[in-house]
Amino acid sequence: MMYSEKVLDHFTNPRNVGELPDANGVGEVGNAKCGDIMRMYLKIEGDVITDVKFKTFGCGAAIATSSMATEMVKGRTIQEALQLSNKAVMEALDGLPPVKVHCSVLAEQAVRAALADYYRRQGIDPEPIVGKIQEPDHDHGEGDSCPSCG
Repeated sequence: MMYSEKVLDHFTNPRNVGELPDANGVGEVGNAKCGDIMRMYLKIEGDVITDVKFKTFGCGAAIATSSMATEMVKGRTIQEALQLSNKAVMEALDGLPPVKVHCSVLAEQAVRAALADYYRRQGIDPEPIVGKIQEPDHDHGEGDSCPSCG
């Protein structure tokens, strides 16, 4: 399995790792059975994401996509962050192997989940703005191997 230089760089030198104690939006997505769990912390002031951190439990591609997603939303408006797509994350990393595409989907969903939490804390129903947070489109039982989870 070949990874791009950018994937390897974001895996070995991830940006924005950690927690934000004063985060006003926190989202967690993933599937413990698959092994990839992402938690995204956003600090939003006005309409701008002024700081972002992440904690990811998973493979190198999961860490790299989390790192890249934080770089792509930091300093952006909420509206700009809502435009983040897994495809944009993959393109920014110069691609991912097909079996690792789900990591970019999780990165997009982690940002959306944190934005949904931000809106909930404001007393606003997030679904019309953020959309429904999708879990990965597969499930499996204990001990089952999963081709899309690697």
